[in-house]
Amino acid sequence: MSTLEQKSANQGCHLRVNIGGLELKNPIMPASGAFGESMEKVLDFNHLGAVLPKSITKYPRKGNDTPRVCEVPAGMINSIGIQSKGLQYYLKNIVPYYQQYDTPLIASISADSVEEFVEMADILGNNPGVDALELNISCPNLKGDGLAFGMDADVTYELTKKVRGITDVPLFNKLTPNVTRIQDIALASEEGGADALTVVNTFLAMSINVHTWKPELGNVMGGISGPGVKPIIVRMIYQVYQASKLPIIGCGGVMNGEDAIEMMLAGASAVQVGTASFIKPAAMLDVLEEIKSYMQQYGINDIYDIIGKVHFNQYEEG
Repeated sequence: MSTLEQKSANQGCHLRVNIGGLELKNPIMPASGAFGESMEKVLDFNHLGAVLPKSITKYPRKGNDTPRVCEVPAGMINSIGIQSKGLQYYLKNIVPYYQQYDTPLIASISADSVEEFVEMADILGNNPGVDALELNISCPNLKGDGLAFGMDADVTYELTKKVRGITDVPLFNKLTPNVTRIQDIALASEEGGADALTVVNTFLAMSINVHTWKPELGNVMGGISGPGVKPIIVRMIYQVYQASKLPIIGCGGVMNGEDAIEMMLAGASAVQVGTASFIKPAAMLDVLEEIKSYMQQYGINDIYDIIGKVHFNQYEEG
């Protein structure tokens, strides 16, 4: 079809998706770093497709110097620095807390070396309270050349293969956008044994105060997120969908339901919401309701009738 025919739909929408073996009741989840237990006051976690707390490090980290966040016209730049209370705190407090909800828990891992990734994945991946792992391969390899793991296809493959060898839970690689060809990293992840891909982490950015002549962030540079980067991420999702057979979780710039739909048309099976939750903590539920309204408006009964459809429709006339 060249255009969508709008029609009323009284029947319910089928929103369930399977992400690399992980069944979700709907495709909406938080982005790591933009979600925490305190949000239970404004948000019923049972209504989300998955919960994804902030990335865990093996040992506690205080994070980067302040200020850590600054607003820019296109969104926000953050340099939190993976502030973490450490793996043991996560196991004793965070994992048990989320077991009260009927929503899968995805544990996001950040590490300084391949060996540390493997060690943490072994512990978390074999914990019955953890339903899937997201590897934050955007963090620097401190035992290597200092570059992010996800900037090197060979390193990505080796890391993924080693983690895959010690756990059977669904394994998602969170890709960095700061590469020349993201398709190469996606394929390396797939060949290494990843079950899905999160596309993408934040873009390296910087903001300078023109009155003080100093960087806005205490760590000088940070990662930009928000609506300004969404078109770039839609392009990356489109490219990864063409290159890899793995399911995609879109991440970056989702502010409303149509943003999520756009990513799904490009190839994402699920989406993460981050910056929008800083503006409105219940934003994820708004996005979900707007997806339902969109599906009803266009007579779409199953969310899978949206996923990747631009790849089939783009060459039709009209």
